[in-house]
Amino acid sequence: MALIFRWLLRLVSTAILLAVIAVALVYYLASRSLPEYDKTLAVSGTTGDVEIVRDNAGVPHIFAPVDRDVYFGLGYAHAQDRLWQMMMLRRTAQGRLSELFGRRTVETDTLMRRLDLYTHAMRSVEAQDPETRDALEAYAAGVNARVQEINSESLGRGAPEFFLFNAPIAPWQPADSLAVIKLMALQLSGQFRDEILRARTSLALPDPEMIRDILPDIPGPGIAELPAYAALFPGKGLPQYASASRPRPAMMPVAEPGLAGASNAWAAAPDRSAGGGTLLANDPHLGFTAPSTWYLARMQLSSGDVIGATIPGVPAIMLGRSEHVAWGLTSSYLDDQDLHIEELDPENPERYRTPKGFKTFSTRRSIVNIKDEAPVTLTLRWTDNGPVLPRTAFDLDQITPRGDVVSLSWTALSDDDSSMSAAIGLMRAQDVDEALTASEGFVAPSQMLTLIDDEHIAMKLIGAMPKRDATHQTEGRMPSPGWIEANRWQGMFPPSENPVFKDPKGGILGNTNNKIIDRPFPEHVTFDWGDSQRVMRWQALMQGREVHTRDSFIEAQLDTVSPAARTLLPLIGRDLWFTGEAAPEGTPLRQRERALDLLANWNGEMNEHLPEPLIYAAWLRALQDRLIRDEIGPLADEYTHVDPLFIERVFRDIDGAGKWCDVLRSAPVETCTDIARMALDDALVWIGERYGTQLESLRWGDAHQATHKHSVLGDVPLLNYFVNIRQTTSGGDFTLQRGVTAGDGPDPFANVHGATYRGVYDFADPDSSVFIIATGESGHLLSRHYDDMGTLWRRGEYIPMSLDEDLARAASVGITHLVKP
Repeated sequence: MALIFRWLLRLVSTAILLAVIAVALVYYLASRSLPEYDKTLAVSGTTGDVEIVRDNAGVPHIFAPVDRDVYFGLGYAHAQDRLWQMMMLRRTAQGRLSELFGRRTVETDTLMRRLDLYTHAMRSVEAQDPETRDALEAYAAGVNARVQEINSESLGRGAPEFFLFNAPIAPWQPADSLAVIKLMALQLSGQFRDEILRARTSLALPDPEMIRDILPDIPGPGIAELPAYAALFPGKGLPQYASASRPRPAMMPVAEPGLAGASNAWAAAPDRSAGGGTLLANDPHLGFTAPSTWYLARMQLSSGDVIGATIPGVPAIMLGRSEHVAWGLTSSYLDDQDLHIEELDPENPERYRTPKGFKTFSTRRSIVNIKDEAPVTLTLRWTDNGPVLPRTAFDLDQITPRGDVVSLSWTALSDDDSSMSAAIGLMRAQDVDEALTASEGFVAPSQMLTLIDDEHIAMKLIGAMPKRDATHQTEGRMPSPGWIEANRWQGMFPPSENPVFKDPKGGILGNTNNKIIDRPFPEHVTFDWGDSQRVMRWQALMQGREVHTRDSFIEAQLDTVSPAARTLLPLIGRDLWFTGEAAPEGTPLRQRERALDLLANWNGEMNEHLPEPLIYAAWLRALQDRLIRDEIGPLADEYTHVDPLFIERVFRDIDGAGKWCDVLRSAPVETCTDIARMALDDALVWIGERYGTQLESLRWGDAHQATHKHSVLGDVPLLNYFVNIRQTTSGGDFTLQRGVTAGDGPDPFANVHGATYRGVYDFADPDSSVFIIATGESGHLLSRHYDDMGTLWRRGEYIPMSLDEDLARAASVGITHLVKP
C-alpha cells in the first residue's frame, strides 16, 4: 500500500510539475508578443523620425515633422496593439476565414466572396485623392514595419492567437484599409434584413393592417399601402406560411435585425452653453467585442492636431476633435440596400430577365480554401442590379420563388468609393463649412454627421443616397422584381439633396437614430428609422436646462430612464393595478401582486441594482410573444425585441389593433387585460426558475451583463474566462445609455450592443474634453491595457482628451522612437 501511495504521489507531483512548466511555457510564448512601448527602433519607410508617446491609458500620441510619417506611426501603433484584429478584419472582407477555421466559416466566406467587397476596395484605391493615397501607403508601411520587427526579433508571432491558428501575415496594402471601411458598412447596414423580415411576415399574415401593426412606421404622415409580397410574383408558388430560421453562420459580419447600428449625438450652440463655447456629445453603439472596435489615438498633422477614435486598419480619426472642429457619427438608417428577385431564363439558367429581355450573368470563378478539407469552387454571378446572393443566406429561400435568384443593390458595392478621402478631409477641416464640404465624399456607410467649431453647430446625413423611381412597386421595403425598370435604382441623388441642419434657432441639434425629416418617397431617406423612444427622453433633458455644460451632456449620455417603460406600463397594467384580491404567500396571485406593487412605484429607471427593470423587461417580452406567436407561428422567433409602437397600437386599439389580443386557437375571446395578466404570470415563472422567487432581491444587472466577447476564442471553454470582459450594466433597449438585450437564447437580457465609445467635447475649454472606449487599447490579453478602460466605462467615467503635449509626456508610460536606419 505504501508503495502504491509513493508512486501515486510521484505521478501527481510529476503531473503538477509538467502542468506548471506548460503554463510557464504558454505564458512565455504569449508574453513575447507584448509590445514594448519604451524603445528606439530603426525602420525603413519614413522620411524622418517618428515619436509615439503612450499616456497612462496606453493611448498613442504620434508626433512627426511631416504628415506621411504620422500616418506611418499610426500604422505601427495599430499593429503593435491590434494586429490579430486587423488580420481578422482583412480575412473577413476577403472571404478567407475558412483557411484558419475550417468548415464552420464556409457560409460566411461564401457570402463575402459573392459580395466581392475586397475587389471593390482594390478598385477604389484609385478613387482617392493623392493626399489620401499617400496616407494609405504610409500607414501600410507602418503596419509592415511592425510585422517585420516581429519576424526579425521573434516577438511571439505578434499576438497569442497566432500560436493557435497558423495564419501567415501578408503585407498590409492600401486596399486593406478600404476593405475594413466596407466591412464596417456591411456591419452597419441592416436594411436588406428588414426587407426579408417584412416579406416573410407578409407571406404569413394576409391582413395588410396586421403587417402595419407588427412592423409599424414611425409616427408621421402615412404612406401608400404596399402590395402583398406574394402578389408581386403570381403563380410562383411562394409559401403562405412561416418557417423557422436557420442557425446563424459562424463569424458572420452581418448584424442581426435590430443590431445593425445605433448611436447618440447632440450639440449645443454658444448661447446654449454655460461656458460660451459649443458642446458636442457622441456615443456610437455597436456590438460588444474584445478588443473594442475603436482605438484611441492622437495625431500631429500639419493642419492641426487631431485626437479621437480610430478603427484598427484605417488611417483616420473617425470620431473626435481637432484644434478647430469636433465631429460625431450616428447611424442614419438610410435605405441604401435593395433586394431584387431575378427571374432565370427557363431555356438557359445562365441568363436572367431584364427590361430588355434575357441577359447573360457576369461571372467569375473563386476558390475558397478550407483548412483540412478540399477547396470549394464558387461561380460568382452578377446582374445589372448587383451580386447574386447565396439562396440559403438569411432565409432568402423562404421568400424566393422556385427557380429564381436574389441580387443586392448596395451603395458600398462601388468602385469609386471616396469615403476614405472624405475622412481624411474631415480631419483637416478648419471650420464647420469645410467639414460639410469634405463630407460630400462619403459613400458608405451612411451616417449622421454632427459638427461643431468655435461658433457653429451642424448636422448632415452623409453617404450616397440611392435614387428610386416614384412608381417602385415596394418602395424598397421588400424584395421586388428586378426585371421591372421602375424597381431598379436610377443612380444617386447629388450630395446637396442629403438633409442638413445648421445653427438652429433653438441652439440644440441632436440625433438618436430618430426620424429627422418627413419627405415623400423617393426623397424619404428611409421608412425604417432606428429610434422612436430615446429621442423623447433626449428632448426632455435638452429642454430642461436653459444652458448646458460638459457635465450635463455627460449626464444625458449616462441617463438610464426608459421612456418606453413610462409609456407602456400604465397601458398594459391599467386594469391590473391594485385590483387583485388578497392571496396567501407562495401563490402565483400573491407573486403577481408583489410584482405589480413594485412596478407601480417605479420611475422607469433601468438601474442595474433594481428589481423592477427585470420584471418589466420579462413581462414585455412574454407579452409580445403571446400577442404574435398565435398569428405568425415560428416566425415569432425573429421578433426578438419588443417594439413599443406595436404594443402601444395594440393596447390603444389603434385601427383595430386590439384584435391581436384574441387567441385564435381558443374558443373564448381574450381581452388585452387577459393577455397582459397571463404574460405577467409567464414572466414571473421564468424569473422564479432563473433568479429565484424573492422579487425584492432581484438585480437587473445580473441579467443585463455586458460581455465583450473575443471574436474567435469567446466561446471556447476555459479560454473564454480569460479573453472575454464581463460587466454588470444599467440601461436597456430604449434608454440613452443604451444597452440592447440579446432578445433570445439562454440569456435574453444580456447586454450585447451599446456605446462602445463615448466622447464629450467642450470648445469653451477644449482640453477639458473627455473620451473613453469600452475595453482598452490593447488586443493582447496579458496587457494591462486589455481591459483597463472597461471599469471606467462601466462606472460612467472618462479619461482626458487633451492636445497638451506636455501633459501627454508627463503621464507617459513609454516613448517609442522610430528612426531612419
